[in-house]
Amino acid sequence: MQYYNNEISKKYPQLLEYFKSGIYDENKNISHCLLFWGPDIQSQCELALDVARLLNCSKDGNDSCDCLNCKWVREQTHPAVKIYTRLDFKEGSSDEEETKGKKNINIAQAKSIISELSITSDYHRVYIFCDRDEEGNLLPLNQINFPEATSNALLKTFEEPPKNTTFIFLTKDKSDIISTVVSRAQSFFVPSVVIENQEYNLVEDFISNYWTTGRNQVLDFENKMSALIAEHGAMVVFSQIQNYLLSMIKTNSQKKPLFYKFMDDMKSVEDAKRQISLTPAMNIQTVVENLSFKMILQ
Repeated sequence: MQYYNNEISKKYPQLLEYFKSGIYDENKNISHCLLFWGPDIQSQCELALDVARLLNCSKDGNDSCDCLNCKWVREQTHPAVKIYTRLDFKEGSSDEEETKGKKNINIAQAKSIISELSITSDYHRVYIFCDRDEEGNLLPLNQINFPEATSNALLKTFEEPPKNTTFIFLTKDKSDIISTVVSRAQSFFVPSVVIENQEYNLVEDFISNYWTTGRNQVLDFENKMSALIAEHGAMVVFSQIQNYLLSMIKTNSQKKPLFYKFMDDMKSVEDAKRQISLTPAMNIQTVVENLSFKMILQ
């Protein structure tokens, strides 16, 4: 199944700009272990494949680059870029029917990866770990399909991989991956949608430079958010906060502590939107209080 998306840079321009700046830094300032998390695994895979393209591009990494490496990644035929799921390998058998019964990425696959990495490569090897069903639909990693035994078998490799090797994990939530893997990875929340309306005028007065707000002002921050929600509705206010965060992510991609904070806060707002959409919905004041404390105190 085709997973590469030629429009991915339009979906996540800020994230890809961040990766591109790190990859094209003379020291290749990008972690060899990346963890993408969020509700949309398909988009995570699209993003991971484009990171793989950037890592292997023999030119400047532009979306329209026609170098052989970029062509291969787009066609999903690159010899060094692989998507690993529980269904992609079964020790001692190529029988599709037997492969269907597999419940997880197993130790045999882990040994296969370790063996493969013992051989030098002219390319930047990228291993994308996720799950999929028999129809090819992508699914998130969890501790059932990516169990502790397999993770532990690869732990040293994740920690000290050969040169020009990157591992990317795709999951719904960081808690779905064992902590020893999470601690070795650089984590990025990948939103499920790109917000087309980029306005944030309703929230600008109270949200501007919020990260400099003192801890003793968190209740004032919460009250201002509550007042706006009472007037305009929670979804409108939360969406505009996300728009503001997107603008901050775009302008602060080189300032890593701020970039990571904005990404974490984007996830917190996404959680707040989900909580008020539940049946029954969470109490709005509780949601606002939790969000305010996360944005100001964390």
